[in-house]
Amino acid sequence: MDASTASTEPLSRLLEICRNLSASLELEPLLQSIAETASELTGGLETTILGYDAEADSLRFLAAPRHLLESLQAVCVPLDRSIAGWVFTQGQTLQVAEAERDDRTYRTADNGFSFECGSVMAVPIQYRGDVLGVIETVASTGKTFFTENDRLVLETLAAQAAIGMQNARLEDQAARAVQDLKRFEQARDEFVAITAHELRTPLGIILGHATFLRETASEPQIQPMEIILRSTHRLTEIIEEFSDAQHYKGGGGVSLCRPVAVDRLIQEVVDTYWDLADRNKLTMMMDLSRANLTIEADRPKIVQALGQLVKNALTFTNPGGRVRVAAEQLPGFVKISVSDNGIGIPAKDLPHVFDRYFQVEDHLTRRHGGVGLGLSIAKDIVESHDGRIWVESVEGKGSRFSFILPHNPAQVSAAQRVFVE
Repeated sequence: MDASTASTEPLSRLLEICRNLSASLELEPLLQSIAETASELTGGLETTILGYDAEADSLRFLAAPRHLLESLQAVCVPLDRSIAGWVFTQGQTLQVAEAERDDRTYRTADNGFSFECGSVMAVPIQYRGDVLGVIETVASTGKTFFTENDRLVLETLAAQAAIGMQNARLEDQAARAVQDLKRFEQARDEFVAITAHELRTPLGIILGHATFLRETASEPQIQPMEIILRSTHRLTEIIEEFSDAQHYKGGGGVSLCRPVAVDRLIQEVVDTYWDLADRNKLTMMMDLSRANLTIEADRPKIVQALGQLVKNALTFTNPGGRVRVAAEQLPGFVKISVSDNGIGIPAKDLPHVFDRYFQVEDHLTRRHGGVGLGLSIAKDIVESHDGRIWVESVEGKGSRFSFILPHNPAQVSAAQRVFVE
């Protein structure tokens, strides 16, 4: 073997090892492999990797020789009285020729080694300028220095360790964020459930008394009583939306499926919202298939889902506009759609319109009201029937909400389920 081959062999070995290390996902075995590789390629007898412990404001061992790891994991290495601490705080590589004579050597940790320490090389593990830890290789007294090649090896392996440690840190942050979000959602849901429960009784009393007073009111009092009744009904609707959202989120689904005539179902919903369309000066139309379309469904729930779509269209369509409810046959399914020529939905908001509590824009919320639950409830109902719901919209031109339901959910084939999903 000539000199050039001998000089490039460690580099080739390093590249090969780095390729293998990049495939490792778990932090602990990754760091252990890096420590063992560092000892192999530098000739160091022992290599350790330390990470920063923010709570203790010190360094802790994350990787070490396997026979020492358990005992070293209990050791806190101070930042101000150790070689690793100096490298961590300075963010610089450090080589100490005779570690036993250096005041920065932390004896508590070094006492665990089975040999007298000679040369030490320590390299900071950095990710985009942020020091995450230190990789430190210790040689016996027979080797009092490390070469530039050794330094290159350690710095290269430190870069590999930095990626692994940063990924682990990001995963930990993400996991904590998910837990925080779950706690927040649980607290919010509990608050909503308690509030809805507590408001039902006083609202019922207000509604009962207001209805009685409306019947006995004099002419000047009728309009104020109508306002009270409308506002009370609106509050009752909001509370029912909260309850429905909690019901479906808690796993509530279809209770009883029976044959449902689609044209009659649509007619019922249109009749329910006819007054709202008239008040908003809108035209409502129906476009029904000539075929007698039927589905196996929980009828009240489908009425509720379609009602949410119709109410949404009537709410976000300007006076003089039109809303169209249509039904058509698809192989194994019935498709129902609600189209309008209203204000439309911005493209950036389309992926979120079925999310709970999502509001398209603040100025629209202030103008039209709502708590952002209606469309999510419709989605839950449709999906509980093995259906699918979606929206197409162009801002300023209008929207079309559509959903498909199988004729019989119990007979939906595997191929059809793929189509739905």
